[in-house]
Amino acid sequence: MFATILLPNFYLQAIARHQPKLRSQPLAVLDDTATKAAILQLNEAAETEGVRVGMTPSQALARCLHLVVKARARDSEQQISDILLHHAFMLSPFIEATASGVCTVQFMQTTHLAEKLQRVVDLLSRCDLVARAGIADNPDACFLAAHRAERVTQVSKTKEFLAALPIETLLMEARP
Repeated sequence: MFATILLPNFYLQAIARHQPKLRSQPLAVLDDTATKAAILQLNEAAETEGVRVGMTPSQALARCLHLVVKARARDSEQQISDILLHHAFMLSPFIEATASGVCTVQFMQTTHLAEKLQRVVDLLSRCDLVARAGIADNPDACFLAAHRAERVTQVSKTKEFLAALPIETLLMEARP
């Protein structure tokens, strides 16, 4: 069995983790090393104002004058990646840092997996991190389950789970 632990909106969490006031404001993150500055992630408040991923900062600010635009916080990203991996290693020694804010865990013992992952999600929330987890019999299915989870989702019938997903979900990349 496998599990994926996901920190949704990883770049946003890295920026807003120690700045709680930013969480309620329209907030967007851009990659300052890209040749063309574009919005990578945004929170719900920014999306409600009409800001979209891929917009330039100028376009985003034209839609939302009080938008807070921040560059990626790479030091903070590394810190929360380390926190994520530390907590994942509490579950199993077989861990893969799959992508930014995503790790995959392989289990040899499959008892009480949902409870164990729920504990890890709770521990991560004490670190001011929002996490989701998916459990399935293969890494791809647990990755998709984590994206669909409110907190922890265990997939017992992979074919039925995958069949019910919208086709756009199956095209999803391992993005932060």
